[in-house]
Amino acid sequence: MSFRDFIEDLRKNGRLTEIDRPVSKEYEAPILAHENKGPIFFKNVDGSQAIMNLLGSREELGAMLGVSKEEIISRLADITPCGEVVVVKESPTKEVILEGDDVDLSKLPIMKHFEKDGGVGYITAGIVVSEYEGEKNASIHRLMVVDKNTLAARLVPPRHTYVIHKNASEKGEKLPVAIVIGADPVITYASTTRVPLSQEFEYAAALRGAPVELFECSNGIQVPHAEYVLEGYLDPQERVPEGPFVDITGTYDHVRPEPVIKITKIYHRKDPIYHGILPAGAEHLLMMGVPYEPKIYKAVSEVTTVSNVVLTEGGCCYLHAVVQIKKQTEGDAKNAIMAAFAAHTSLKHVVVVDEDIDIFNPDDVEFAIATRVKGDMDVMIVTNVRGSSLDPRGAPDGTTSKVGVDATKVLANKEDFERAKFPVLKK
Repeated sequence: MSFRDFIEDLRKNGRLTEIDRPVSKEYEAPILAHENKGPIFFKNVDGSQAIMNLLGSREELGAMLGVSKEEIISRLADITPCGEVVVVKESPTKEVILEGDDVDLSKLPIMKHFEKDGGVGYITAGIVVSEYEGEKNASIHRLMVVDKNTLAARLVPPRHTYVIHKNASEKGEKLPVAIVIGADPVITYASTTRVPLSQEFEYAAALRGAPVELFECSNGIQVPHAEYVLEGYLDPQERVPEGPFVDITGTYDHVRPEPVIKITKIYHRKDPIYHGILPAGAEHLLMMGVPYEPKIYKAVSEVTTVSNVVLTEGGCCYLHAVVQIKKQTEGDAKNAIMAAFAAHTSLKHVVVVDEDIDIFNPDDVEFAIATRVKGDMDVMIVTNVRGSSLDPRGAPDGTTSKVGVDATKVLANKEDFERAKFPVLKK
């Protein structure tokens, strides 16, 4: 399914809000996306088309994968990066090509989201594709607009783009890159997932159940069809202050010196549709968090029978997990807690529940904590361990304390925890 096909499917199924009137890319479009929650299509953002909240719910993620929201994790846990990638010569992305003085990022609907945002605006759904000495990577990075052809890229160590850029910089070489905006949503999702180096597009193809087509930019970088592709290079030396930027906790991340990307060419479709992700919005949280859920699922499955996993919205889809297990022996829940922390080191709090608890319902999870937890026996606290740099309560060195809660039934008297049910009435 292409980017436009997915949008059309949203429209046909009544899940797309469309805004006909002119809207400003500075604050107004992001505010409307925040207020709307669901997918929202802007027909005129300072003269351009744009969409936000594209994958802003588990229902949309499930629709993308062809499963219900309850089946997302089992589906993702079964996928390996073994799909087919095909290189083609032509692409609808090349309908318009801009270079030289015509390269001007200010003409794109790149948005300014919050009052303290750094730079001119931020590209938030750009897949940065890079290659150096045979190693390839495709991943989303926040990109701050510095001027008409310059971006500051937040590269997090030791992730793949950071490592590839570091290897090129140590030899004084520019790193060619291409920034993809508005690809098939499956490809965008795949670029957020932790897969072996160079296999993001193979993973996307496996998820799609169909090959991913790539075309080659003039700098040699191969990219999928999209609404926009920005071609350029990461400078080996130049750094600029990047930020402030609102991250998943809804608070401002630190300003840091980050490398710059010089844009040398812009490809785009006729009447292109820009994809923007609202910082700290539902799409941002899900794109950050959901790729970790199958990792937790697989890790817990090594120690007990796991039914499902969710990184909760209240926990920024990153810091809090609820793990549902089929408890076999006492101690299974605590083993599940330790496995979850090992699988996702940024995780801060974990609650383990039984199969009769709806992990997507916060009230049901709270019920399990209220009726099945004895604090001195069922709460684990681990101190002075690595946490998330995005946690404002973490220590300056990145360490934190973690809490695991065993909210499962006591097997010896599990009948005491049985939940009452109404009988099925005969018609």
